Amino acid sequence: MNTIDIYTDGACKGNPGPGGWGVLLKAKDTQKELFGGELSTTNNRMEMMAVIEALSALKRPCHVKLHVDSQYVLKGMTEWLDGWKARGWKTASKQPVKNVDLWQRLDALVQGAGHKIEWRWVRGHDGDPGNERADELANRGVEQALRLR
Repeated sequence: MNTIDIYTDGACKGNPGPGGWGVLLKAKDTQKELFGGELSTTNNRMEMMAVIEALSALKRPCHVKLHVDSQYVLKGMTEWLDGWKARGWKTASKQPVKNVDLWQRLDALVQGAGHKIEWRWVRGHDGDPGNERADELANRGVEQALRLR
């Protein structure tokens, strides 16, 4: 199983507003960059889209070291998801889970692709080169979305 380091980030100019997501994939001597955006979205949705796009780009099961600066994504996947599913996609206070469409997509990718994922939190805007590059790519995604309107 190949090991890959993935750095993801989301950006939003206004919340909601135009947003972007960015991904840096690093394996051995190679790296790949991905980015995209939407005109009307939220920061949390872009953080999630970055992870969805990153995992979707993998062609075979990998040992993934997934670096995120979003506590929302990290806690959602490592702490909250099982409870949401057990309650029929409701929160502990019986409210519908926000961004359920993306949580379901992300859950399916994590469960169905055969990856071994290590979720790692990294402090955003704190000098981590992988996170800084993912942030730059997310901002490129915002710019791309704005040009396409």
